Amino acid sequence: MIVGIDLGTTNSLIAYFTEEGPKIIPNRLGKHLTPSVVSVDEEGNVYVGETARERMSLYPDTVAMTFKRGMGTEREYVLSGRKFRPEELSSLVLRSLKEDAEAYLGVPVTEAVISVPAYFDDKRRKATKRAGELAGLKVERMISEPTAAAVAYGLYDKTQDTRFLVFDLGGGTFDVSILELYHNILEVRAVAGDNYLGGEDFTQIMAKLFLKKCDLNLNDLTQKEQVRLYKQAEKAKCAISDEDKVTIKCLIGEEEREASVGYREYEAACGELLAKIREPVKKSLSDAGLKLSEIDEILLIGGATRLSIVRDFLIRLFRKFPDTDMNPDEAVALGAAIQGAMKERNEMVKEVILTDVCSFTLGTEVVVEYEEGKYEDGLFCPIIERNTVIPASHTERLYTVRDNQTRVRVRVLQGESRFARNNLFLGELNIEVPRAPKGEEAVDVTYTYDINSLLEVEVKVVSTGKTQKLIIKGQDNTMTEEEITKRMEELSYLKVQPRDHEENRLVLLRAERMYEESLGDRRRMLDRGLMRFEAALDSGDEQRIRKTREELMDLLEDED
Repeated sequence: MIVGIDLGTTNSLIAYFTEEGPKIIPNRLGKHLTPSVVSVDEEGNVYVGETARERMSLYPDTVAMTFKRGMGTEREYVLSGRKFRPEELSSLVLRSLKEDAEAYLGVPVTEAVISVPAYFDDKRRKATKRAGELAGLKVERMISEPTAAAVAYGLYDKTQDTRFLVFDLGGGTFDVSILELYHNILEVRAVAGDNYLGGEDFTQIMAKLFLKKCDLNLNDLTQKEQVRLYKQAEKAKCAISDEDKVTIKCLIGEEEREASVGYREYEAACGELLAKIREPVKKSLSDAGLKLSEIDEILLIGGATRLSIVRDFLIRLFRKFPDTDMNPDEAVALGAAIQGAMKERNEMVKEVILTDVCSFTLGTEVVVEYEEGKYEDGLFCPIIERNTVIPASHTERLYTVRDNQTRVRVRVLQGESRFARNNLFLGELNIEVPRAPKGEEAVDVTYTYDINSLLEVEVKVVSTGKTQKLIIKGQDNTMTEEEITKRMEELSYLKVQPRDHEENRLVLLRAERMYEESLGDRRRMLDRGLMRFEAALDSGDEQRIRKTREELMDLLEDED
């Protein structure tokens, strides 16, 4: 039996497929939701779920939560003097779910389909896969959370062609996915999101309002007082509704402090968070080449979509009422269970072909000639652009840039920044080329990417036919201990050097942002404009700077 697991930031669930369809497996407390919280005491005893969460109020330095946000990074959590990585803490949650399932089903559970946010990059997917292995599970497949939810909503047995926007706002991550169902193919058209936006952020806003009204500073509170405050803020966040007020009471020192927060006041305070929700929606529709009016159904998943402030915002944003028929907390786990049944060729499940897309662009580092005899190095050349349906294979021809050049280095990168240094390094190939004047020798660089995140890079010397290949495994790769200890820091975007004049900085930032939001010819056009403007800035010639800035601004006006 292959179970389906939703490994969430705030809560996790496990499900299996039955004759009546997918069902959630209750935990040892008889509940569907297991809080993604881990605690370790001085004796090394491990507590998971509600027990661990209860220990938070008493022993806050022994408890870790929201560690999913740290997946794929080098962050460490210290619990009772012991260090844990995010995937190790996640493995403890997965092991608890596994044990609950075995007790409930009465059989060993060794295989699972685990969901991941659609916007998780290669590092985060690898870390999630590693967590499953540490928990004693063979991870049959990683399925994106919006795709799993779409399957759970019954899309797998719909007969009409339908376009869906899946809005997934969980405790710590946010995804927007555009999916299209035709015949028996469920195709992901585009994904966008924010790995650091979720319900926890709305809790923090409520806590900040309380602190402001009570004239308190968070840093002056003890750990236990902070835990109490966030617990009360969480309750207030869930309780507040339109034209309503909530009262937050919290013991600070020896005194119970109290503050009331109105709905409109809270909505205004959350303005920045709500604005951050709008951009991925716009980006996903743009990448899919669709208008909102062309979306047939909008599906809400993730516990944070229950919040009144989020629902009200989404109704205004989408100008229609989203589909809320299914429990948003359970949809992903149920969909993962259905995918597990598909993997087992269960006759009760209609076979569906699930296609996916690249969440991030794959490319290489290049040197570009922007004017005769003038070059800029360290730039990113996209080869398979984000939201390309996979499997996919694309080729880019690159030329030598120096006379008598004997080697070409191909650095395999993942990300959206114009600058190679800001993108995630995945691997490297070096190949020999015959000596010749610059530009006369070339290599064809071919990237082939499949649904299991397996990337094949082939470099072929055009003149000689000599080839080299590199296989880069994604989430199905078993990481070595060296890889675990050297896990790279989180990808950094838009590392723009400050310039002297505000107007120049503003144009640079806006152009960089639009470059990352664009694809194909639009991206290349912006790239050329940016290079001309940066070269002008480096020259110090005010007339040239003004001229190229105006040219770039005109280009931005056309594209925005």
